[in-house]
Amino acid sequence: MALLHVDFFSDVLGMCVEMDVILPQATRGQIGMESKSADEGDWPVLFLLHGMSDDHTIWQRRTSIERYVSEYGMAVVMPSTQLAWYTDMAVGQKWWTYISQELPAVVRSFFPGITKKREKTFAAGLSMGGYGALKCGLCAPETFGAIGALSGGLDAATICENDKSPQPSLWTDIFGPADQVRGSGNDLFAVAAKLVKSEGPKPAIYIWCGSEDFLIQQNRDMRDHLTAIGLPFTYEESPGDHQWKYWDDKIQTILKWLPVAQPEGGQAGWL
Repeated sequence: MALLHVDFFSDVLGMCVEMDVILPQATRGQIGMESKSADEGDWPVLFLLHGMSDDHTIWQRRTSIERYVSEYGMAVVMPSTQLAWYTDMAVGQKWWTYISQELPAVVRSFFPGITKKREKTFAAGLSMGGYGALKCGLCAPETFGAIGALSGGLDAATICENDKSPQPSLWTDIFGPADQVRGSGNDLFAVAAKLVKSEGPKPAIYIWCGSEDFLIQQNRDMRDHLTAIGLPFTYEESPGDHQWKYWDDKIQTILKWLPVAQPEGGQAGWL
């Protein structure tokens, strides 16, 4: 595998930004790690999103993501998106436009080996990044074919209505007035209900949350909502709270679930 640290300019944000990128590399001599590369020009790609307190380096610092993906011939893009909840902020910058439109285009222009196919373009994340990943699939299903949310803060309206932030204007700056979030494009429940009625593509969805996590009710509510509207998904919960030891394990579950060529003896979970 190759690890690249990329600093570049975003026209959407009007500033320099960062991302770390893992690229597949077929090797024979690496000790303790098997690697393979998919067909040049068609590498599957996973956009791996961080949580509220983190940045583009966190998945490498808290997990062995490079080792995990080495057997899949998959690229991983880990962008820094600040504390913006993957939204076009009410007061701030257009992080949703950046993450859903500009970033995929930039990545494909920088790295021609990465696929342009939606069915091989994925997003996953934890906590705030779980919200971002689910939003990628529900709001940009033409770009993202499969999405995974771990311990996601999935109910923006409830988060804003029950504001417990020590920063007085945090949620208002991000989402706007609390009474205007429900039913908006940032309300994943409303977006999912709209998507299921459309004739366009639908993403494959995986959701996991620990049963002791403070966000478990939001995840159960999303599970029940997706069931009610008839949008297919995979849902799992197991003992655990809001900690990296669980996300380190479950990102491996997501890799096994994604529709990519599996290591010998493996099988994609939803095919």
